[in-house]
Amino acid sequence: MDYPSKELNKWITTVNEYTPAPWERLPELDLYMDQVLTFMNKYLEPFSPEGERIITPSMINNYVKDGVLPRPVRKKYSQKHLGMLLMICSLKSVLSLPEISKLLHGLKTTDKINDIYAEFALTHSEAVKEATDRITETAGEDEDALRKLALQLALEANANRIVAARILSSLSEPPHPDKDKEKEKDKDKNKK
Repeated sequence: MDYPSKELNKWITTVNEYTPAPWERLPELDLYMDQVLTFMNKYLEPFSPEGERIITPSMINNYVKDGVLPRPVRKKYSQKHLGMLLMICSLKSVLSLPEISKLLHGLKTTDKINDIYAEFALTHSEAVKEATDRITETAGEDEDALRKLALQLALEANANRIVAARILSSLSEPPHPDKDKEKEKDKDKNKK
């Protein structure tokens, strides 16, 4: 039997052709929740387990509630929201929501979101290409070689996750605009 399989080769081709939407191609018009879901699920389809949706309305609501994602304005989500959601969805299988929040909010203090997003898109594409190249290099070998590669990739992913979490835990908490507003409201209430 040829390795990798036809299905795996098809997936490799799909993800190698995939690049996160450039900032300029993210919708500039604000979108309602159902439009956001359609957009997100379309762009993230190559990375979703078969038949599963990567994002749901309750997930988005929880990201907002937890302060990972800014609140929508009049139930509409902006280009900034979409960029952040693409980053959150790409990171959520590796980092916890508090870690993602710390990462994104820490970056926002020094850069514009479109610059952060551009760096994310480039790094994401490079990481996917590197991983799929490793599969392609194993092509023609037997099933055991692919199992060994899967083990290596899984262990590397776990090690990288641990290192990323340690780095984030060692960094100081960045200021969080929504939490600062809540503190101000609490101070105003206590004065009355």
